[in-house]
Amino acid sequence: MNIPFFKNKKSEEPSLYHDENIADHIAIVMDGNGRWAKKRGMPRIAGHKEGVSTVMNIVKAAVKYKVKVLTLYAFSTENWKRPKSEIDFILRLPKEFLHIYLPELIANNVRIDAIGDMENLPHHTIEAVQYAIDRTRDNDGLQLNFALNYGSRNEILNTMKEMVRDIHDGKLSLDEVDEQQFSRYLYTANLPDPDLLIRTGGEKRLSNFLLWQLAYTEFWFTDVLWPDFSEEEFLNALKEYQQRQRRYGGL
Repeated sequence: MNIPFFKNKKSEEPSLYHDENIADHIAIVMDGNGRWAKKRGMPRIAGHKEGVSTVMNIVKAAVKYKVKVLTLYAFSTENWKRPKSEIDFILRLPKEFLHIYLPELIANNVRIDAIGDMENLPHHTIEAVQYAIDRTRDNDGLQLNFALNYGSRNEILNTMKEMVRDIHDGKLSLDEVDEQQFSRYLYTANLPDPDLLIRTGGEKRLSNFLLWQLAYTEFWFTDVLWPDFSEEEFLNALKEYQQRQRRYGGL
C-alpha cells in the first residue's frame, strides 16, 4: 500500500505522468531487504542480493522519466552495528553491482558518484566505486549517487568543524556564513536539494539521511519492500509528486 505524505485531498488518483514539474533530484531510502528475505525463510543477505537488481531497474526508470539526480542510501554510519557477516556482504555489493551493470550504466549515459565517509570503507568497496566514478566522469545524463558510510549528523558536524577551521585560518569570515555557504561544505555541495524522498518498507522516518538537504523536500512512503519496488511504484511516486504544490513557506 502506498502512503503519500501530506497528500492533497483534491488528487485522490494521480494524473498521467507528464514532462512538467518533474522531480529533478530524487533520494531513496531502500528499506526492507531483510524483511523481504525473512518472509521467504531466507537469510537477510538474500534480500540484499535481490535488492541489487531493483537498484538497476529503478536507475533505468529514472533515466526513462528524465530524472537528473538519483541518490540512494546504500550504507549508513549506523549500519556498522549490524552483524559483521551482513556488513561484509553489503559492502561487497557495490563491486558486484558495478561488475554486472557498469556497461549498461555507461550505455545509458549515467554518471556515478558517492557521498559519505569513504575513507573508512573496505579497500575493495572504495576501489570499485572509484573505478565507476572515473569511467563515467564524462557522462552527462542521470547522476547516480551512492550514499556509503553516510550519516547526516556526522556530515553536519564535519561541515561545522571545517568552517571553523577556515574562519580561524582567514579563508572564510563569520559574516560570510549563511545557508548557501554552509551547503557548499556538505557532501552534496554541487547538487540541488532533493525534490522528492522515497522510502520503501513501510517505515516513516529519515534515519539520519540528508537532514539539512531535505528541509523542503516532498516525502512519499510505501509499504512495498525494496526488492519488490517496481517501475510502476516508482512512477506512482513521480505522479504523486506532480500533484503537490510546493510553497516553501509562502502562499
